[in-house]
Amino acid sequence: MMRGIRGATTVTENTAEAISEATAELLERLLLENALEFEQICSVIFTVTPDLNAAFPAEAARALGMTMVPLLNALEIGVPGRLEKAIRVMMHVDTDKGQLEIKHIYLRGATVLRPDLASAQ
Repeated sequence: MMRGIRGATTVTENTAEAISEATAELLERLLLENALEFEQICSVIFTVTPDLNAAFPAEAARALGMTMVPLLNALEIGVPGRLEKAIRVMMHVDTDKGQLEIKHIYLRGATVLRPDLASAQ
């Protein structure tokens, strides 16, 4: 069965190092908490807020070994007053887990996006 897994994190600065480190941390937690192998990942969509342009989050996924997973980077809608310096992910996976068993991960400043899910971590 196909499931979507959401996650998000933030960085404090627009640098390639910060984006890569935060993205890797987020992906590692998503994989660990959902007991996923790369082979189960159908595709991953990353978005960043308009204030992040120093690196593609997908580069961090490739560095982790996701060389055969289809990855896409996109720009998040720049809604005024919303969370800044945010990296979001939508991971599509093949799993037997039900929706209530999926663990969505929100880290750092992104916990404000889904406090209901962040508090369960």
